[in-house]
Amino acid sequence: MTATTASTTRATRPGSAPRLPGTLRLGLERARYEVRGFFRERDAIVFIFAYPIIMLAIFATVFGQDGAEVADGVPFAQYFLPGMVATGVLLSSFQSLAISIPVERDEGGLKRLGGTPLPAAAYFLGKVGQVLVVSVVQVALLLVVAATLFDVAMPGTAALWGTFAWVFVLGVATGAVCGVGFSSLPRSGRSASAVVTPVVLVLQFISGVFFTFYDLPTWMQQVASVFPLKWMAQGMRSVFLPEEAAALEPSGSWQHGATAAVLLAWLVVGLVVGVRTFRWRRRDDG
Repeated sequence: MTATTASTTRATRPGSAPRLPGTLRLGLERARYEVRGFFRERDAIVFIFAYPIIMLAIFATVFGQDGAEVADGVPFAQYFLPGMVATGVLLSSFQSLAISIPVERDEGGLKRLGGTPLPAAAYFLGKVGQVLVVSVVQVALLLVVAATLFDVAMPGTAALWGTFAWVFVLGVATGAVCGVGFSSLPRSGRSASAVVTPVVLVLQFISGVFFTFYDLPTWMQQVASVFPLKWMAQGMRSVFLPEEAAALEPSGSWQHGATAAVLLAWLVVGLVVGVRTFRWRRRDDG
C-alpha cells in the first residue's frame, strides 16, 4: 500500500471525526443565516430602514422652511443627512445587537448554539456580516431618498466616496462589536430595550444628529467626543458638506485622523469586553 493510499484510508475511515470548517467559513455561513432571519422580521425591517428616512424628512421640513439654510449656505437636508447616515448605522449595529442577543439568550437559542462546535468568533462574525448587509441597504435607501426628494448633492469625487467607505465600514464594525459587548449588561431579554434605547437616544441628542453640532453647549460637545457616534457623524459631514463647512466644526477641521483613532479604540474596547463578558446562557442558568 502506498503512502497516498494509506493517508486516504485514514482520512475516510468509518467513525473518524470530520474536520470542521474554519472560523471564517463558519462566520460567513452564520452571516447568511442571520441575514435571512433578519429579513423575516418585518417589523424590524420597517423600523430600521424607515427611521432615518422619516427623521431626515421631519428635520429637513421643519428647519428648512422657506429655504432656510445652515451657516455657509448649506441646506438643512444636506446638513442633517450625514447625522442620519451615522444614526442609521448605530441603530442597525449597536442597538439591534444589544437588544436581540439578550432575547436570543432568554429564548435558549444561544444555549443551543453553545452546545455545538461553533466558535464564539464565528458567531460574532455572523452578527457583523448581518449588520453590514443591513446597513448597506439602509444607507442606500436613505441616499436615494435624500437625492431624489430633497435634492441633496451626492459626493462628486472618488476621494470623498473613499472617505465615506472607510468611515462607514469602521462605524459598522465598531457599532456591531460594541453591541455584542453591551448585550451582556441587560439582565434579561425583556429589559434589554429599556436599557439600550435611552443610551442610544442620549447619544443621538448630544452627537449632532438632531441638532447642528456647533450650537450645542461646549460641555455637551466634549462628552459626545468620547463616543463613536459623534465621530461617525463628523466623518460623514466631511463627505456630504462642502470643504468650507469644516469651519463649522469646533476644531475648524474634519479631523479624519481623530475619527479613525476613536472608532478603532472603541472597536478594540468592544472586542475585549465582548470576548470577556459574552455568555451563551442566562445568568440564572449556570
